[in-house]
Amino acid sequence: MSFQIAMAGKGGTGKTTVATLVIRYLVENGLKPVLAVDADANSNLNEMLGVRVQKVVGEAREEMKTQVPTGMTKETYMEMKVQEALVESDGFDLIVMGRPEGPGCYCYANTLLCKYLDILQKNYPYVVVDNEAGLEHISRLNQQDVDLMLVVMDPTKRGLLTAERVRDLIQELKIRVKQLRGIVNRCPGELDPNLEQELESRGLDLGGVIPADQ
Repeated sequence: MSFQIAMAGKGGTGKTTVATLVIRYLVENGLKPVLAVDADANSNLNEMLGVRVQKVVGEAREEMKTQVPTGMTKETYMEMKVQEALVESDGFDLIVMGRPEGPGCYCYANTLLCKYLDILQKNYPYVVVDNEAGLEHISRLNQQDVDLMLVVMDPTKRGLLTAERVRDLIQELKIRVKQLRGIVNRCPGELDPNLEQELESRGLDLGGVIPADQ
């Protein structure tokens, strides 16, 4: 079974930076291969990791309507597209989801996409998911069991409200999270001890503090 690590938090808080740091840590400590999943519509995890992406798996949903070759099953086509979108690198592989499906989505295609991504993930001891702010990708991708969710936040009252909203979304989407940790990013100086207490009161343990650039 893969150990699932997922990022959460508002846009601009540094989720992609934290995801990159986690991936680098796992690779450098021999905990590889790692599957990196960019599930943010504004995807740039590949840039942070220094790899080029030419295909995203979300394109396969629309392509399946008209582009499945004669004699090929839709199941085989989707499996092929997932493999084509996989970017291999040193110690990790990256797959980019692309934009989520829009109104009138091809639900059968989405079901197949989930199926083959789930199969793919089983080949890796660690999976790191850089999520969009709303967490809907986690729900769609059958990632109902997340071993560790890192809520990236600013050291402010607004950051606490964001963490609280993430906690509520987890419950609304029925995502089973074994560990929920807050990562305070861009912290100027020492962390306010009241902030840690406020996190705990909201059901989050402090997972780490990243200082602001000087």
